[in-house]
Amino acid sequence: MTLGRDATPGGYRTLRGGAEAKGEVEDRRSRFIAQLAHVGGEGDAEAFIAEVRSRHHDARHNVPAWILSDGRERCSDDGEPSRTSGMPTLEVLRGAGLADVCCVVTRYFGGTLLGPGGLVRAYTAAAQAAVAAAERDGAIVEMTLVTPVTAQLPYALYDRVTRLVSDCGGKVADQLFAEDVQLSCVFRAGDEGRFLAAARELANGEDLARAGEPRFSEL
Repeated sequence: MTLGRDATPGGYRTLRGGAEAKGEVEDRRSRFIAQLAHVGGEGDAEAFIAEVRSRHHDARHNVPAWILSDGRERCSDDGEPSRTSGMPTLEVLRGAGLADVCCVVTRYFGGTLLGPGGLVRAYTAAAQAAVAAAERDGAIVEMTLVTPVTAQLPYALYDRVTRLVSDCGGKVADQLFAEDVQLSCVFRAGDEGRFLAAARELANGEDLARAGEPRFSEL
């Protein structure tokens, strides 16, 4: 698994799946409408950009910027002067610690040229307004690097093992009751070792649990 430049082992922030946040600013009659959404990859980002362009087909510019948790990122000025729109929008996403997101800032031209500095300020402000709206609406979530652990155990050990999960900082995400009990647990990456060792000791050396590959998830 590759960690992106803005995705530290501790995690990163993103929008909830399906969420979209908007922010708008106006400068000398030009409207700048920033639309921010969660994306799962480059394909999702391109689809969202196409959707916004269709939504605002009559706008002068639809400036996209996206950043993924694997480190890939891209932006475009979409006809605005070089580095006055796409890069400032991308910098807002970076500065907010966001990943797996795409922001498209739509500009309806108001008839007055803003100059490079004015454009940078306007695109930055619009993107910041969308991030602030997402924060206000509770749409931003923390993604943590976690390790999934599956435990197979007899009913007699159920209470002790579930208590052990909690004591080791994990949580039980799902459980299946059949001939024995199967627990699907998640731990902050690195914390699972203590649980695995304790569970093995509890079972007199038998491996009750196995760890999967670390992944980013809400904890």
